[in-house]
Amino acid sequence: MVRVYVESYGCTRNRADGEIMEAILVRAGYELVDGPEEADYVVVNTCAVKDPTERKMARRIRELIDSGKRVIATGCLVHVNPDAIDPRVSGMLGVKSIDRIAEAIDVAERGGKLVSVEGWRERNPDKLELPRLWKSGVVFIIPISEGCLNACTYCATRFARGVLKSYKPELVIRWVKEALARGYREIQLSSEDTGCYGFDIGTNLAELLDEITAIDGDFRVRVGMMNPNHAIKILDGLIEAYRSEKVYKFLHLPVQSGDDNVLRRMGRNYTVEEFEEIVREFRGKVPGLNLNTDVIVGFPGEDEEAFENTVELVKRIRPDKINVSRYSKRPGTIAAKWKQLPGWKVKERSRLLHRLRLKIAYEINRSYLGRRVEVLIHGPAGKGGVEGRTFNYKEIILDSGRPGEIAAARVHWAGSTYLKGSLESRSSPGM
Repeated sequence: MVRVYVESYGCTRNRADGEIMEAILVRAGYELVDGPEEADYVVVNTCAVKDPTERKMARRIRELIDSGKRVIATGCLVHVNPDAIDPRVSGMLGVKSIDRIAEAIDVAERGGKLVSVEGWRERNPDKLELPRLWKSGVVFIIPISEGCLNACTYCATRFARGVLKSYKPELVIRWVKEALARGYREIQLSSEDTGCYGFDIGTNLAELLDEITAIDGDFRVRVGMMNPNHAIKILDGLIEAYRSEKVYKFLHLPVQSGDDNVLRRMGRNYTVEEFEEIVREFRGKVPGLNLNTDVIVGFPGEDEEAFENTVELVKRIRPDKINVSRYSKRPGTIAAKWKQLPGWKVKERSRLLHRLRLKIAYEINRSYLGRRVEVLIHGPAGKGGVEGRTFNYKEIILDSGRPGEIAAARVHWAGSTYLKGSLESRSSPGM
């Protein structure tokens, strides 16, 4: 029997695609193995969000082929920059063609090479109609849409994922109910931009959350990244949906820059003031909000004043976490054609902002010392003990606990990236 290993990189959306391919392979009679060493074929489900990521993907594919493995390349890189992929791969599938993964291996076994990299106009399957592989665990990822409604001048992912296609609410609800029936306790709603979910089919994210939280059971929902220009359109309903005890008080709202001129050049379609309005409204009505944001430093046209505006914004809003990225030009994007900032300056700004984000995060996390928090336990932690998530999705390491258990814990240590604590009482049985 042909043995296959699926290796997914990048966002939760990509991880869900990986699980879909695993299910298709099992149905086709292929054997899934636990690592690349045991596999005849390795499916490398790539990410291409940044230039360093692209280089990592290309290197990984090359290493696998050099070690004697046959590789099927899938994911965003095959759309964004196929020239970066080793031509010795045994097949290439775009994000709209993952349902052909078994076919790709079958063709390779017969000496051929399937290349299917259609765009969203030619091929756009509803992925909630495809099978998934049910694994043991606490977390289940449900993609609610694919593509987006933005046209950011730096983003190449949209070349792969295309324009927004929202999946029907009844399909999402069906998957939620099935996951809960199988023992999962955390549902992660994933998309390129959850904030614009439903705009193409006459609904929205707030209405979807209301339907999900109306389902019986003690479970938690984590909402994925949403862009400010869409979140603000449904702000009141969204905040009301977040007030449910089933929704983590976790908001991933990327600002990207604290300067309006840079935001315009990025094609972000919102202002700093609008971003701050969303944050202010959420914090005023959703106690304990865990605010995560993203910032790109060194974008073309970001002068000293613009960067200082970003620093000042960060100091004002004090996010719990900032994902700091150094701008890197991506193939085919508008911003790649503009004059680039010197690498040393981009690195310098990145380091300054990184130090600031760690300082703010540490100060915020120290405020949790001695607090009693609700925790959903995920499982063994790489740092020792067990890892869980608090009511607002902060990572916490406990000395004990059963996966799937929702319990009260007392925080006794705080770092800039996670907390430590001890169980106090149990509120529900483990899985």
